[in-house]
Amino acid sequence: MWDAKRWLGIGLGVLALCTVSAPVRAVGTRHWVLERGEDFKGGDLKGVAVDSSGKVRAGFDLSRVPIEGEPVIWSALARADGSILLGTGNEGHLLELRNGRVNKLADSGALVITSLVEGWGSAVFAATLPQGKVFKWDNNKWSLFASLPGVEHIWQLAFDPKRATLFAATGPKGKLFRLSRDGRADVEFDAPEEHLMSVAVMPDGSLVTGSSDKAKLYHITGPGRSMVMYDFGRTEVRAIAVSARGDVYAIANDIRTSTTSLSRAKATDSPAAPVMSTSKVKGKGILVRIDPNGVPEILLNEEDEQLISLALGRDGQPYTGTGVEGRIYTVTEAHRSVLVADTEERQISALQLLGATPFVISSDPAVVHLIRGMGGIDAAWTSKVLDAGLRASFGRIEWQSSGDIQILTRSGNTREPDDSWSAWSAPLLRPGRIASPPGRYFQVKARFGAKGQPDLSRVEIFFITDNQRAVLTRVDSSVTGSTDRGLNDGLMASGGPISGRANPEINLEWQLDNPDKDSLRFRLKYQMLGTATWYNLVQPSEVYTKTSYKWDTSTLPEGRYRVSVEASDELSNPPPRTTRHTLESGIIIVDSTPPTMQDLSLVGRRLKLRAVDGISPIQRVEVALVGTEAWFPIDSVDGVLDETIESIDTDIGAIVPPGKYLVAVRVYDSAGNFTVRSVAAQ
Repeated sequence: MWDAKRWLGIGLGVLALCTVSAPVRAVGTRHWVLERGEDFKGGDLKGVAVDSSGKVRAGFDLSRVPIEGEPVIWSALARADGSILLGTGNEGHLLELRNGRVNKLADSGALVITSLVEGWGSAVFAATLPQGKVFKWDNNKWSLFASLPGVEHIWQLAFDPKRATLFAATGPKGKLFRLSRDGRADVEFDAPEEHLMSVAVMPDGSLVTGSSDKAKLYHITGPGRSMVMYDFGRTEVRAIAVSARGDVYAIANDIRTSTTSLSRAKATDSPAAPVMSTSKVKGKGILVRIDPNGVPEILLNEEDEQLISLALGRDGQPYTGTGVEGRIYTVTEAHRSVLVADTEERQISALQLLGATPFVISSDPAVVHLIRGMGGIDAAWTSKVLDAGLRASFGRIEWQSSGDIQILTRSGNTREPDDSWSAWSAPLLRPGRIASPPGRYFQVKARFGAKGQPDLSRVEIFFITDNQRAVLTRVDSSVTGSTDRGLNDGLMASGGPISGRANPEINLEWQLDNPDKDSLRFRLKYQMLGTATWYNLVQPSEVYTKTSYKWDTSTLPEGRYRVSVEASDELSNPPPRTTRHTLESGIIIVDSTPPTMQDLSLVGRRLKLRAVDGISPIQRVEVALVGTEAWFPIDSVDGVLDETIESIDTDIGAIVPPGKYLVAVRVYDSAGNFTVRSVAAQ
């Protein structure tokens, strides 16, 4: 049995994982800091809980009883004799769990047993879909109790012992039925929606019921007398729980697609009906409390989790189970969400936290978890796998805690821990040096002792990764301000219209692979082809860290050059660990002299000339009528402009009409230098 007083102390912290060293570069020693709520999720919780304020404390201590052959359990009921009845999906079986053994009591012949409640005497009543029938289990006998008219789906039953009346929330006509002991059924409430998904009895004997597809919560004070208590603005009100003083707790979901945990998939012949599915699709769930005065309060709003089960605990707080990650949350009065259990299964399909046999039912696969108490001798939190990005050597581990806490670590080189990982280290009783061997991935485990009420609120792990060399992959050059663009497959545009004048400023850019994101220093040098001397572009005293450089070549002699770029990670590593890599550019032409035109003549409309440049290939030859702005390109004799000397012999009659004109001829080299001459056309 658990100690009910300890429930008041549940408040758990989720540590926020952050790599606190520089966000984009590795500078020496780095560290992980786990101190926010989300950082403690994603690993493994065993008998511990995590709350949004950043603490890990004692949580549900769960046993585990697999239910073989049953992927989904929809409903469950604890009996006074310690047994638990289970209603399954897909086959509609009634099972009994007693002393760790499972027996099949009955087969409903339906797809799902959706709800189980105790009614008159010790009889148990079971609702089904899609037949719309209520069965009774009494004195080890299974019998049909009622077949509701016009009903295909009975979603939930609720029994009012004061009025000795059974109520059934149904679809697809959205009716709430009142059933007497002899099985006679009358309509208590007819909703405008297609389905009533949930129902609960208030302390004063009135009813609350939740609908689908409009997700409205109705308060029923008598046959035909109702009011909307709360409009969730979502898809369905999945479950309702009522406290002794009349607080109404309800969970609702916004169903995103047809494959969610309570999807809109077709169940036999009722396409509008929600049906249990084990598809891992995220949705939006909300938990709301409405006090006895009708004032609503949002307690939990999950953007990525559907809430599919709900129960009140011995501490008076609501507990809800999710339909994606198989988690159980509660909420404190301060609106702190508390993750009290994280099961291996996907869905928490049923919860019962009061009575002699509190339990958690999960599905996919189907498992019954008995709640043995809080914490326990095996209580432990295991972190998510932490990724250093590269193989790391580990230093100290620090933590903040109270009570009896032991810290263990392990490391490996696979994203998922396997046999290649190191064994868990010997437990540390106080902060100290990590004993785990180098590895890229790392995990922390905290064991919680039985002394006092231990909690963990911060973990910090120091490490340094192996230094990896930054490798230069290319060094490119272009004239500053140039708008030329390369074509596909490395082709470069050439021969098109040229704008602007030659620019002596060369833009150098380089790319590299820097796997460990070290801060890098670059050294630049240049050399004229045919010589042996390299000259500094960046002075040795300058710490240059950019990946581009503007090189003014106006004072250089014309010629062909190369640039050498060295990348060094000395800013991030001490000398013994510093690495360097050097790469040279392609040929860079420095050309400040325009080309010349030799033997220029125009006979009739036939133009002849030789275009000559000392360094660069001729790139374009064009003509225009003097006084106009229209320049027209002309071809060389061989049709390809690719040499420093090009011959022109072409008819320009299509450009120069009959008559007397002055014709301008312009020649460009590939550096952008040009010359213009004119010739008379008769």
